[in-house]
Amino acid sequence: MRADELASRQIQAARFEAQLLSGVPARDPVEVAGRLLAIQGQDRRGARLAIRARTAGLTAADVDRALSDDRSLVITWLNRGTLHLVRSEDYWWLHSLTVRPGLPGAVRRMLAAAGVATADADKGVAVIEAALAADGPLTRIQLRQMLASAGLPTEDNVALHLIALASMQGAVVRGPVIGSEHAYVLARDWLGKPPRAVEHDVALAALARRYLAGHGPASDRDLAKWAGLPLGQVRRGITALAGGLRDRPDGLAELAAARRDGAVIPAPRLLGAYDPVLLGWASREPVLGRHQGIVTVNGLFRPFVLVDGKAAGTWAWKARRVVLDRFGELPAAAEGALAAEALDVQRFLEPTARQDH
Repeated sequence: MRADELASRQIQAARFEAQLLSGVPARDPVEVAGRLLAIQGQDRRGARLAIRARTAGLTAADVDRALSDDRSLVITWLNRGTLHLVRSEDYWWLHSLTVRPGLPGAVRRMLAAAGVATADADKGVAVIEAALAADGPLTRIQLRQMLASAGLPTEDNVALHLIALASMQGAVVRGPVIGSEHAYVLARDWLGKPPRAVEHDVALAALARRYLAGHGPASDRDLAKWAGLPLGQVRRGITALAGGLRDRPDGLAELAAARRDGAVIPAPRLLGAYDPVLLGWASREPVLGRHQGIVTVNGLFRPFVLVDGKAAGTWAWKARRVVLDRFGELPAAAEGALAAEALDVQRFLEPTARQDH
């Protein structure tokens, strides 16, 4: 193996360990969210499978319990205006930092394109907040009915855009899981009174530290893309950590305490849709290689097979079992590991499998 290939592999191994895909697994869903800081959350099963791949012995019901009963996790629109799963204790400062004014503006433009004027958008947000204050938690279908009763259009994802707008404005988050639906609640009702606001530069430093803990080694451009923040801001956050960073000859940033020189490439894994290992850096090429157009299609991220640190196929959950679609022949040892993974995915999903269909 050439020196540059070996260096690249060592970086990937360190990132996999930072992502909890190798080394000691996390104990619970909250620990996973604490390490990764924010997990893509628009795909219900995918977010739960991200937890499975980084823990041992849990089930999807454990994730739902953290979202519903414990209120220790929450899903809402954060980084890049996309749904993310985070620890509830991280919600307030992450929302303040990552939901920049341009994001609600983008939602308003989408609503305008669907024929919803600014006044009607504001009315829709008010209807949602009043409904949740009086009768929450409410599902998307129930909120859509409320909006329709108020004379507002609800077709073409208008209801979802209005819920997103209310969430980006800090009023609404996803609350308990009710059957196959994830209901919405008022943020203050569900999470309590907001803590004292964190100063912007302090939040940028916290963002950089937490990101590097779950993604390092990485560059400032990696963090900027992941968080959806200007490059100058994330550089301020990384600069604030200067004393706690490890010097690297490749120029990447890494926490001094990480010490991942002995990290290894993880055993074969079945990773879910929108797995964080594809979303944390500016380039997905190290994992996907020439298969990027198969795993990521029109902005959708398919569940995929990870073998020797590379995408080796895709998979689907059909008739309550894993169905593999390999890119090519795999070693017998990898096939055995993937068979065990398939059984574990089935074990993990079974308590909620009927609700998802």
